[in-house]
Amino acid sequence: MKNFSILLFIAVSFIFLNVSAEAEEKQPTQIKLYAIDCGRIDVSNFAGFSDTSDYDNKSTKLADPCFLIIHPKGALLWDTGLPDSLVNKPKTSDVYYLTKSISLQDSLKKINLKLSDIKYVSVSHSHFDHMGNLYQLTKSTWILQKAELKYAQTHPNPFVIDASKLNSWNAVHKIMISGDYDVFGDGTVKILNTPGHTPGHQSLELKLPQAGVIILSGDEFHQRSSFIPLRVPTFNASRADTMASADRIKLLLKNTKGRLIIQHDAQDFEGLPKFPEYLD
Repeated sequence: MKNFSILLFIAVSFIFLNVSAEAEEKQPTQIKLYAIDCGRIDVSNFAGFSDTSDYDNKSTKLADPCFLIIHPKGALLWDTGLPDSLVNKPKTSDVYYLTKSISLQDSLKKINLKLSDIKYVSVSHSHFDHMGNLYQLTKSTWILQKAELKYAQTHPNPFVIDASKLNSWNAVHKIMISGDYDVFGDGTVKILNTPGHTPGHQSLELKLPQAGVIILSGDEFHQRSSFIPLRVPTFNASRADTMASADRIKLLLKNTKGRLIIQHDAQDFEGLPKFPEYLD
């Protein structure tokens, strides 16, 4: 009986050690966040970005970054910036002056990556300045909110990308989601459902080994001055949803002691390591 107990103890210990080893193997060894310059937007009339007249008769400059997350299970590109067709060919509209100095592909070369190396791509929403190069990533798996795809296909909005390019959405491999989504299954890279700016707008929560929790907020906020107090653009799909999503992000930041990156805020972008340096 004594020998049986010893053997049982050894067997249980062996199983426990194997389970522990497998759990350790599933933990990422390193996650990196790269902030890539994917264009700039000069806005001559910022009034439409607040429905309470906070920005009347004001102008501003917006960053338009892409974010590359390197994970042991693959790479995720978050937002794809202005289209590469704008490189050294600025475009002007009534309100916006769009510029871009380097293509996404040429940026990736600095870290020895190709577009085809990117496993996943997801965009915060379907406006042109966030999905300008999505059509180039046909080898990647697209992670799409069902509500946003429906919106992009049916809603007549000048900010939404040219509907003629939506055909590629049918051809690529995709993961359709409704709500939050854990990209790699380990809680380190999580898409957050934050509707309001558009019906399927989403943000990204990262848990980095050294930097801790980072939230990339898409267009939930456009500048630091629109974060607190919250300023809601006149063209948002839902004011109530925008406010609810903002409250969620603020509570997440409080409870996780996280850092907010407002993607269009030039100072937030400049405050990140300059590509090809990274945050980990």
